[in-house]
Amino acid sequence: MSDIIQLLPDSVANQIAAGEVVQRPASALKELIENAIDSGADKIQIIIKDAGKSLVQVIDNGCGMSLTDARMCFERHATSKIRKAEDLFAIRTMGFRGEAMASIAAIAQVELKTRRHEDELGTCIRIEGSDIISQEPISAMAGTSISVKNLFYNTPARRNFLKSNSVEMRHLNDELQRVALANPEVFITLHHDGNEVFHFPKGSLKQRIIHIFGNAYNQKLVPVEEDTTIIGLKGYIGKPEFAKKTRGEQFFFVNNRYIRDPYLNHAVLNAYQEVLAMDSYPLYALFIDIDPSKIDINVHPTKTEIKYQDEKAIYAIIRSAVKRSLGKYNISPTLDFNPETGFSQMITPKAQEDIIPPQISFDPHFNPFSEARNEREIPFLRSIGEERKNVSNWGSLYEIVQPEGKQEKFELPGNRNLAIENQNIQSTGKQIFQLHNRFIISQIKSGFMLIDQQSAHERILYERFSQQLESRQGASQQSLFPQTVTLNSGDFELVKDLLPDIQSLGFQIREFGKNTVIIEGVPADIGTNISEVEMLEHLIEGFKNNQSALKLNKRDSLARALARNTSIKSGLSLSSEEMNILIDELFACEMPNISLSGKPVISTFTLEELIQRFEK
Repeated sequence: MSDIIQLLPDSVANQIAAGEVVQRPASALKELIENAIDSGADKIQIIIKDAGKSLVQVIDNGCGMSLTDARMCFERHATSKIRKAEDLFAIRTMGFRGEAMASIAAIAQVELKTRRHEDELGTCIRIEGSDIISQEPISAMAGTSISVKNLFYNTPARRNFLKSNSVEMRHLNDELQRVALANPEVFITLHHDGNEVFHFPKGSLKQRIIHIFGNAYNQKLVPVEEDTTIIGLKGYIGKPEFAKKTRGEQFFFVNNRYIRDPYLNHAVLNAYQEVLAMDSYPLYALFIDIDPSKIDINVHPTKTEIKYQDEKAIYAIIRSAVKRSLGKYNISPTLDFNPETGFSQMITPKAQEDIIPPQISFDPHFNPFSEARNEREIPFLRSIGEERKNVSNWGSLYEIVQPEGKQEKFELPGNRNLAIENQNIQSTGKQIFQLHNRFIISQIKSGFMLIDQQSAHERILYERFSQQLESRQGASQQSLFPQTVTLNSGDFELVKDLLPDIQSLGFQIREFGKNTVIIEGVPADIGTNISEVEMLEHLIEGFKNNQSALKLNKRDSLARALARNTSIKSGLSLSSEEMNILIDELFACEMPNISLSGKPVISTFTLEELIQRFEK
């Protein structure tokens, strides 16, 4: 029998390695930007076409490469960052494994143009599927330009797994945001299909956060700074009242490297425990500076996981630093026993001779026991009988008189306005009660049923919105004053992708400049207890939460998000007519018994069950 174990060719090995390093265009962009930063560049230009499927180009003004280095960078495990195994525990650079360029070159058509500052000519190398097509000297700007074209062109199965352009563009934006936050001293621009998407000038960390997320975040940030013998911690956290229902604005950086660490994330949330609503996630961008010998970053090919020698101490430091910042800036409740000194400055001092003592006047002939005084001098001793005569009809003061023919209007959120004549309300014969402003009790033939009012209304609105998305005939109510909303780039791309479906629900929204939309109308059957801006923001947050947790399709996620955000909530008092309407519309649904979370909406109690409870 012949031998069956063989050494794989380099091209095949590179394609296998590429499966771990490069999953999508965003992965390739991350590796190229990190190489540009390691080269010492302070200006990076990014050009994207077709959401990175056709082109990902990164141009920097770094140190550049020689001819030999340009050829060597495409070899497996070729790197300028380390020389020996001990260097793994002294890493300050972004890359060190030497796999990225070889992996990218194995699954794409790559063109490299580079020149060192001291050289007159540069080098141009073209590679397709790990094979060098051409190599020639050229005239080029100092630095490096790498173009990755037709990603996964030789692996069609991998290319078919790529998502739509809007989804891939959101991943590209996320990767760029992380690198931009970690390097505020680097000028970065990104162009997609000829349009400038990002323009980040050099500045401080706070300025970079505002450039990424919008000017509204200027009032939301609280600085954090702590210096210990174990770690140095600095950055910003968000105020609790601006926390969102979905993750996405939480950033940890260790030695300027973005990481994902649920343990450290728990430390931050624990510091917010007393001031943060349940299931809310605050913004934070925290930078940890630690001795590289005390961590291990060679855990995962994407280098987003780190092992620490003393993670419990780091947890305690982060928690106490965040908690102290919240208290320092009067965000968390504290007790202050120091006297208020602000009022003392309002008193103008006077000279001793200018002070006039108070004058007291009194009647020396006054006698409180004298019988000559009349009843008017002591009002509470007036004749009680006389007072009773004057207020004998006091009960009429509390009677509410309704003019005949007067109509009372009320609105149930998510339902049409109703006008009901109070004198002509017809009894249906069913007894309906509200329990603790949360449940509705309705009498039925066999006993009674208990209905969760919030879950019931969510089910009603969800099926209504689902029908509108299918028929694309959602009614809209024009806003008297259109509202402009500035979003971060990720949410703006999401709104652009969902715009046809959002308009089907009744929203009238259009683009209004860079990362800005204008709301000119909202669904007609939604109550006015929430502003247009909050409605859109909650819709986006709910959609992202449904996408990440339930993996639903776009329309289903939209319908669920809007139903949950616009439904009546527990604690709202309802009238009898409102409860009747709610019950009627609930039983008109296709699935009245099940809530959006899969739990029951209705619980039925039979008369026999009640009798058994009271039998002796």
